This record gives sequence, structure tokens and C-alpha cells, in this order.
Amino acid sequence: MTVAADASPKTGDLLTRTFRPGDEKPFKELNEFWISQDFALEQADREVLEDPKGKILDGGGEIFIAELDGQVAGCCALLVIGPAEFELAKMTVAESARGRGVGRKLLQFAIDHARQLKARRLYLESNTKAADAIHLYEEVGFRHMGAPAHASKYARADTYMEMFL
Repeated sequence: MTVAADASPKTGDLLTRTFRPGDEKPFKELNEFWISQDFALEQADREVLEDPKGKILDGGGEIFIAELDGQVAGCCALLVIGPAEFELAKMTVAESARGRGVGRKLLQFAIDHARQLKARRLYLESNTKAADAIHLYEEVGFRHMGAPAHASKYARADTYMEMFL
């Protein structure tokens, strides 16, 4: 469900936009790369990465893409988890694009879309090994919370955060 224009204005050579046909492969490859660096690719990962349309988009969620110099450099998703609640998931930036503001721009694009969708709360799961990502989440307003009542689908999850919009 797309609620905004397909692209935001460029910042230099950085463009953020919603998912479109053909993005399945870079979405999968970017996520498989970061996950496999420090963790095992889990069944829940495979399900989402093999069928992002069915597992994210068809359920009312969104996928966002960052392009740098015309190449996909990052991605993230919003998954519906309840009325006016979304999980920020599958956020990653290509190693070659890190330190260039891609993650911050992509994250802000996702937050802005969540507001357009009338979200009241964003939730995310991470791991303490992702210190740079956690720091970015803190900077934009996510706050740490205790483990949720429901068990995570991911063995690697040891950090839980939320943001009220």
C-alpha cells in the first residue's frame, strides 16, 4: 500500500523511494549479506526475503529503497503488527554506502511514511552487535524497552525498541 509519491527529492546523489518490481533481488541480497556476517539466516528471514510482496506488501506493509549513484544502497521495511502499529525490519545499508547518510535518510523516509499511514507506534528488534544502527535509532527517537510479551521470530534479537508517533 503506497501512500506517497514514488520518490523523495534527491539529496546530492541519494534517492529514497518505495519498493517497485525488480527490487526483490537487491532487497534479498542486501539483507542476506548483513545477516550472514554475524548471524545465521533463519527461517523467518528466508520467508520474508523469498516473498517480500506476500509477506510484507500484501499485508499492508511497505518496503523502502535507498539509491546512491543510481544503485540500490539500502533498504528497510514496515510490517503491520497491529492496528496503527508497524515493525521496522530488514533495515540495512550496503557496506560501500555506509557513513554517507543513507541509513539516516532511509530511516526518516520510513518514519515519515508510517506517519502518513497514521501509525501510532513503531517497534523494532535488533542485536547489540549492531551498535551503529542502535545509535541511529536512538538519535531519531526510538527508546529501549523490555522484551515483548511475544517471543521474537529471531534468535539473534536481544534489543527491543519503540517509537511513539
